[in-house]
Amino acid sequence: MKNPFTSFLLFATLALSQTILFQSRAADSGDSKSYFNVRNYGAAGDGKNLDSPAIDKAIQAAADAGGGTVYLPSGTYLSGTIHLLSNIHLLIDIGATIKAAPQNMNAYDEPEHWEGVAYQDGGHTYFRNSLIYGEGLTNVSITGFGMIDGTALSSGDGNQDAVDGFKNWQHPEQANSNADQKLARLGNKAIALKLCRNVVLRDITIFRGGHFAILTTGVDNLTVDNVTMDTNRDGIDIDCCRNVMVSNCRINSPNDDALCPKSSFALGRNVITENLTIVNCMVSGFEVGTLLDGTMKPKANGNGNGRLKFGTEANGGFRNCTVANIVFRSCRGLALEEVDGGILENININNITMMDVPSYAIYVTTGKRNRGPEVKQPSRMRNVLISNVTADGVSANGGIEIFGLPEQPIEGLRLENIRLVCKGGGTEEQANKKLPELGADYPEPRGGLGVMNGYGVVARHVRGLELANINLSFEKAEKRPAMVCSDVDGLEVDNFKAQVGDGVAAAKMDGVKNIVIRNSPVLKDTTATETTKSKPVPAERQPSRLFAPPHWQ
Repeated sequence: MKNPFTSFLLFATLALSQTILFQSRAADSGDSKSYFNVRNYGAAGDGKNLDSPAIDKAIQAAADAGGGTVYLPSGTYLSGTIHLLSNIHLLIDIGATIKAAPQNMNAYDEPEHWEGVAYQDGGHTYFRNSLIYGEGLTNVSITGFGMIDGTALSSGDGNQDAVDGFKNWQHPEQANSNADQKLARLGNKAIALKLCRNVVLRDITIFRGGHFAILTTGVDNLTVDNVTMDTNRDGIDIDCCRNVMVSNCRINSPNDDALCPKSSFALGRNVITENLTIVNCMVSGFEVGTLLDGTMKPKANGNGNGRLKFGTEANGGFRNCTVANIVFRSCRGLALEEVDGGILENININNITMMDVPSYAIYVTTGKRNRGPEVKQPSRMRNVLISNVTADGVSANGGIEIFGLPEQPIEGLRLENIRLVCKGGGTEEQANKKLPELGADYPEPRGGLGVMNGYGVVARHVRGLELANINLSFEKAEKRPAMVCSDVDGLEVDNFKAQVGDGVAAAKMDGVKNIVIRNSPVLKDTTATETTKSKPVPAERQPSRLFAPPHWQ
């Protein structure tokens, strides 16, 4: 007897195949009212003639008809700025390439005017000077198994940071001293979408995407699926967006961040990034182009960036986000950075694997860079769960680094089921090092903090820290303890296992209160000291009970 579900799947697959075949034939012949073949509007597809005007004509024709699919058959389409419109599906077929025009062709739009002081760099301020651009649109999709080749795009911002005032954001009275400078027609983003709704990006490949392969700012209902990016700066930045699904993507970005939720001031106000799901993705720091050609060569200096990072731009903050099933390779680890007066809360991260990590595996921090107008409250972080993480080849600088603010500790952080193999090699001098406060510096430990004084877990200024099923080891002899905690109120440790060097204490505690240790023989001699006293916590800052340890009840 046939399985009815199997029969249904077979029928659905055949129906879909026939639909795709019909659409392809219709697109080729131009005989469908909803399909608009760019060749019928003058596109040559020879890689020599500028085709973006013809592509724009096809987009306009589709919009005038109430919407439709703008079809790029196989060929190379030399392009400056392509202007998307609402109700447009840009279909880049297999064998088709949108190739960024050389800068000297002046084929990219002039950047728009920015009013006032910019608290974000030029890349986040200007959108119109992009290869594919849309603003204030509804129902937009870019799909297909073709490629966007942004080799000719700039990976920098030219004089944009000076003109928009960003270089002097800390001195607003001086910020617009260069406002009368003319901005060059500098194409520096592959896809830029601002204040759009109902957006789908699927199946495309982006090679060398400029400063951003994909920049989405203020987008609501965004789906990014099965997109491959092998690029020289940021992969995808999800800025001030909500209701976002990113899945099945491969992002290689050795020189900048691969997958980066942000919450900048690019919309002229604080906007939180929320309701975000990121699943089944790979981020890496291989040499540019070697993800696509399959050689996957580690960056020459061994310091590929890549990674998944929340921040640093974090004026509004991040809320209600989940991350699962992410592979890191030859790049930095996971980073949660809330440093501009916003809030990061209700974050769940699960099932992470990492290999060859040239920095930390996990970095969680709040700071007070406060890059925004009149930031009046400290950055806050609460209710974060990170679980099921496996990493090897983790840098000697440190494995898990957690830093709150003295006046505003991180609240309710739980790490569980984590296994790290660190390179080790830490010295006694490093073990005795007193780590400075991060303060207003750029929120990365490679700057003012440097090498950690513990090789495994280092935590400071936290209220309610839970560590469960943690396993730490090292490859080279290690003189630093496995765990260093200071100013932690409510530390609960269960089943903590760690390799420890000869004559080295497993853990150091300074200013730690309300500590509970279970099933962790390696910590049998650990005691909490109170060399620092915590200030009373105001009622409005009392920690959430979501991950509160039992002894708080």
